[in-house]
Amino acid sequence: MAVKRIVANFAVDDIAKAVVFYEDILGLDTVMDHGWIRTFAVAGQTMTTQVNFATEGGSGTPVTDMSIEVDNLDEILGKMTDAGIAIEYGPAHEPWGVRRFYVRDPFGKLINILQHKQ
Repeated sequence: MAVKRIVANFAVDDIAKAVVFYEDILGLDTVMDHGWIRTFAVAGQTMTTQVNFATEGGSGTPVTDMSIEVDNLDEILGKMTDAGIAIEYGPAHEPWGVRRFYVRDPFGKLINILQHKQ
């Protein structure tokens, strides 16, 4: 037996809000849409699955609900700011080699947006 995939599921009241945040701002693709459930991913790519368990979020911050690694943090930060989304932490250069910031998605989930230092 082998685990093939891990998928996060979030109960929401308005999937259209997810489209704006995850597709329009973060650039994910809709890879499945049944009306009552919509799946976002990077189409055509296999992503690494990870599950974190934490007592804090690092640097004294709260544990986030989800982390999203991007290739251009400044671009996403600008899109979040342009959309009027409050930055709850950062942007910060962390001692473990990432630059990141926290925002809340439309459903109140605390999201860690990060880029590994090159």
